[in-house]
Amino acid sequence: MERNQQRRQLAVMRQSLFDQEYLDEQFIQLEELQDDANPNFVEEVVTLYYRDSARLILSIEQALEKKPLDFSKLDGYMHQFKGSSSSIGAKKVKAESTLFREYCRVGNAEGCIRTFQQLKKEYTTLKKKLEAYFQLARQVGPAETACRPK
Repeated sequence: MERNQQRRQLAVMRQSLFDQEYLDEQFIQLEELQDDANPNFVEEVVTLYYRDSARLILSIEQALEKKPLDFSKLDGYMHQFKGSSSSIGAKKVKAESTLFREYCRVGNAEGCIRTFQQLKKEYTTLKKKLEAYFQLARQVGPAETACRPK
């Protein structure tokens, strides 16, 4: 009984990530790659994303501290970060990345700084939500998780 309740809780938690637009279709595609041979595939990919993207965030922070801003360098870092974020389906993070790159393109330092602060909030919020999701998923155990959101 408790396991079924946890499975329902996991399904609701997962669906809320889509309903609140934290995740997009790319996350489902990752889930579809997960199988019995690699039951933690999605969690491993997300863990690698957060490990690798932390380095890019630090590079962007350092570049934002240098005056005058090197918009070309900032755009390059954000291009990498956006690609990584897209690969796990981080919808809100990707949207902020797109906005940041637009501010780089027009040379708007204030817009870059403001958008980067929002990006970091979305990034951190998603990380916490995914950590909770994967923790519950480990407790529940393997199941058919790759299904389209309603």
